[in-house]
Amino acid sequence: MKEINILVPLDFSDVSVNALHSAETVAKLYNGRITPFHSYMPVNELNTPYSFDISSTPMEDYEQIEEALTNRLKEMSAAEIDEKYLSEPLVSMGNPAQSIIDQAKDFNMIVMNTHGRTGFSRFFLGSVSEKVLRMAHIPVLIVNKERELTSFDSILLTTDFSEHSKQAFPIAKEIAEKAGSKLELLHILSVEDDDFDKPDESVISLRQQRLKLLAKEEFHEIGDQVETNVIASSDTPHEAIYNYNLNNPHDLIIMSTVGRTGIDYLMVGSTTANVVRHVNCAVLSINPKSKIEDLEDLF
Repeated sequence: MKEINILVPLDFSDVSVNALHSAETVAKLYNGRITPFHSYMPVNELNTPYSFDISSTPMEDYEQIEEALTNRLKEMSAAEIDEKYLSEPLVSMGNPAQSIIDQAKDFNMIVMNTHGRTGFSRFFLGSVSEKVLRMAHIPVLIVNKERELTSFDSILLTTDFSEHSKQAFPIAKEIAEKAGSKLELLHILSVEDDDFDKPDESVISLRQQRLKLLAKEEFHEIGDQVETNVIASSDTPHEAIYNYNLNNPHDLIIMSTVGRTGIDYLMVGSTTANVVRHVNCAVLSINPKSKIEDLEDLF
């Protein structure tokens, strides 16, 4: 089992430390390494977080800025997690989301927080975490203050039986096997509102059989740790997952993202992005644009 390298983007906010704590949980499981990272945009007046012992007058000495940011990353990280897991911090100048994606090519996982922006400002501005979620080709773990990853005791893995959803299976199996986790394989059966009170039991039974067969095929090595569950719901998939997780808490949800971009994404959104916005536990997202062989090589 190779050690994994984890990139942790930080914006120096109070909530960003949760990403460090969650990355440490992953690093402990895999004896991995954590690299704190910060991307900054050129500014005329240096405000937090760029004012660490630096004058607030305009500066063209970007080396001095990056040195200050690097030192701040070191201090912040060392204060929050065990230094044995830490690698040298990285700092770059540019658009935060694009910088994270560019740096990610040398890493096995991104762990980052979301500030949970909602409503019009979130829709209009988006968030760095959601952009990374859509565009990154390595697993992305999203956490925040309310959903820090502290253990792998209970994992929820979602599937719609598509090949896209199956690309999350190798990592889910690897984590569950290594951590001894209870792994629940969940399928949401969408039904019309008019049929919700009397769903077709034969359809539910067929989906249950199909799900159990899928679990046997994909997770036979850890069969005693795996449960399957089919939920008939008139809600959207992300609402059904949210409601189920609300009543059945998990430490981690693992799912694939379909990788929608552009107008289609803005108008429709993705199940994964919507789950990330609302559930109360950490979410590990796998981009189906990555090849299964590549994902297996990561872990």
